[in-house]
Amino acid sequence: MKISLNWLKEYIDLGEEIGVISETLTNTGLEVEGLEEVEEIKGSLAGMVIGEVKTCAKHPDADKLSLTTVDIGQDELSPIVCGAPNVAAGQKVVVATVGAMLYPSEGDPFKIKKAKIRGEVSLGMICAEDELGLGSSHDGIMVLDTDLPNGTPAAELFKPTTDTVIEIGLTPNRADAASHYGVARDLKAAFERPTKFPDLSSFKVDSQSKPITVEVENAEACPRYSGLTIANVTVADSPKWLKARLNSIGLTPVNNIVDVTNYVLHSLGQPLHAFDLSEIEGNKVIVKTVKEGTPFVALDEKERKLSAKDLMICNASEEMCIAGVFGGVKSGVKSTTTDIFLESAYFSSDYVRNTATRHSLKTDASFRYERGTDPRITVDALKWAAILIKEVAGGEVNSDIIDIYPETVQDFTIQMSYRNINRLIGVELPKERIKSILEHLDIEVSHESDTGFQVDVPPYRFDVTREADVIEEILRIYGYNNIELGDYSTAGYLANFPTPDREKIQEKTGLYLSALGMNEIMSNSLTNPEYLAKAGYWEADENVEVLNKLSEELGIMRRTLIFSGLEALKHNINRKQPNLKFYEFGRVYQKQADQYKEEQQLGLFLTGDQSEESWNVDKKTSDFHELSSIVHKLLDKFSVADFQSVPTQSQGFEYGLDIILNNVVLVSFGKLKAKLTKIIGVNQSVFYAEFNWSKMLKKYGKTTLYKAVSKFPEVRRDLSLVIDKKTEFSEIMEIAQTIGRKLIKRINVFSVYEGENIGEDKKSYALSFILQDENKTLNDKVIDKTMNALIDSFEKNLNAIIRK
Repeated sequence: MKISLNWLKEYIDLGEEIGVISETLTNTGLEVEGLEEVEEIKGSLAGMVIGEVKTCAKHPDADKLSLTTVDIGQDELSPIVCGAPNVAAGQKVVVATVGAMLYPSEGDPFKIKKAKIRGEVSLGMICAEDELGLGSSHDGIMVLDTDLPNGTPAAELFKPTTDTVIEIGLTPNRADAASHYGVARDLKAAFERPTKFPDLSSFKVDSQSKPITVEVENAEACPRYSGLTIANVTVADSPKWLKARLNSIGLTPVNNIVDVTNYVLHSLGQPLHAFDLSEIEGNKVIVKTVKEGTPFVALDEKERKLSAKDLMICNASEEMCIAGVFGGVKSGVKSTTTDIFLESAYFSSDYVRNTATRHSLKTDASFRYERGTDPRITVDALKWAAILIKEVAGGEVNSDIIDIYPETVQDFTIQMSYRNINRLIGVELPKERIKSILEHLDIEVSHESDTGFQVDVPPYRFDVTREADVIEEILRIYGYNNIELGDYSTAGYLANFPTPDREKIQEKTGLYLSALGMNEIMSNSLTNPEYLAKAGYWEADENVEVLNKLSEELGIMRRTLIFSGLEALKHNINRKQPNLKFYEFGRVYQKQADQYKEEQQLGLFLTGDQSEESWNVDKKTSDFHELSSIVHKLLDKFSVADFQSVPTQSQGFEYGLDIILNNVVLVSFGKLKAKLTKIIGVNQSVFYAEFNWSKMLKKYGKTTLYKAVSKFPEVRRDLSLVIDKKTEFSEIMEIAQTIGRKLIKRINVFSVYEGENIGEDKKSYALSFILQDENKTLNDKVIDKTMNALIDSFEKNLNAIIRK
């Protein structure tokens, strides 16, 4: 659950540092799992200043460019080349100075550099609102109406806010804290200061012109139902402050009506739903269950067959909403809506939980209803939402508040004993301290005596129904850390987490490689120093020499697995076995000054044909791509992700790649230079991979690759690019991951062409992009937007030509 610190401060005064607040929340049972700084405007306009255009003239070599000089509060005017059609002398503008980072509303961030544009020096950039992240308009530069001096930071004019978002690991029993006000209640008890409930004094009923009738047929499933109508609203975008509040906790603003309901939900924990009043046939709302198998189309535009146990909100002729779970596609607020009916209800947690599970629907509303909401807050939430809607969307309240509440939900009355309190906590707390804690938790204390008292727990605390539960409330606010361990107190643990068994991991890896068609070899750790000397890549003074040599040919400890592996290849090739796939786990040794270094490596060797000659399989020689496939499969087995692939720096390869993780080379692989293979006498191409096995073992079991399979379909789009031969595929991947990180799942090269038709220094890649949104079905608009952004970036950064 995400809680905005700025939002939280609306309900309780907090002057403490965020570290103190986080520790306090954790100590009271609301464990803080993370903190995130959130900027209303990315970058908070750092490096942006207010400037004044002093001169503006046409660029001599470009019709669409202008040469300007801008006063940004420095001793000299700044020359800036501007492409906006509306730039003119005398304007107050926002200038991104040299060195500033721009975070546009769409596209990649970029840094402002000193530039020459068509031969003219440009020291900065006059910005449009989308380039600053202030909006979506790119029709021209922003022209300001301000008297602030030139050179004033733009942040002083736009006042971008920053916020701290607190990630709380909410336990299932604490539904009362599933809102900003709910969290404030715990801080109220911990800090012993009052909370501030929203001011409802301005609420009033403007008229009775649009009354509506409500009938609750199933009072067990809906113990309380409240509502009112608001007429003459204007559905539009929400104001800046409301969008900022929702954005801070990861919610996407929809429109001012829906946004208010979400704002109240996350403020007070009370779900609301707004209906289009014109869709309520017969001006009647009926809360009831319907026939088994009744079809219903919800907001996600999917038809579902209802159960006879699903509670529904209906009008006189049809179903409008799955109560407490999901609205209907027809009755929801639309851009044309002018009158609304606002619902604030208390639904049975059992009914909502069963319905949400039955239809696999989980929403912010169902999350709270399933765990239990406050039956006493429905009307207050309704009044506050009405006040906010009138503020952001206009309109008038055109009905009395309807409140069907036939049987009041009572407090939990519990008898408390001081003896039990002291026994379970382990220390004797002052009676006044106990009473103070309970009162700050809104638990009323009465019928006090020398031995105990009675408490009345408000019904929103569904988890506090027994004496032990109340004692737990006292203890969590008093502080577990304040209870000293006695002389005979002990602490234990539930389970041991052993270090992974290196031998078992090696055995599993060997079995996996064998399943891929490879054979294990085991070779001597002693090798011939002449191999290294002839190669010329290894320093002789770093060799680990054997003092009591059996022979000069076995005079040093091996520095690499390459030569022992090549010896095995030669032995088999000389016996008419040219198609070989070997792997070896082995140690390598090196002398560094007066110390000796020993590492374990895994080597993979491929040579000859990929498979034995057969009538139904085309002959194909082992190559770099076959080795790369094995390497990446092994990395997947070890859950190695987020690594970099760069051209290898190892001198023994004719070409290849290094896999780098956390600035450490995890594996190097590629085609060995013929110079190395001929030292041993192997006269066919050899492809080799060298894993730092010690580093691989540290990655084993660190992460899990399990991820639920998305129920939404994948979409494929193809592109054909003509690029420079020196351009690497990793550059294409980097651009695609930056632009389409959330949507692009896989990229594949299915054709490569080089020839005279496209130029001597060019190559053509045919690429397939697999796109998928894990939360909804992609539409053509989103797909086209992503692909167009890719095309623009490929053209801009790689000088690519898109083949039609």
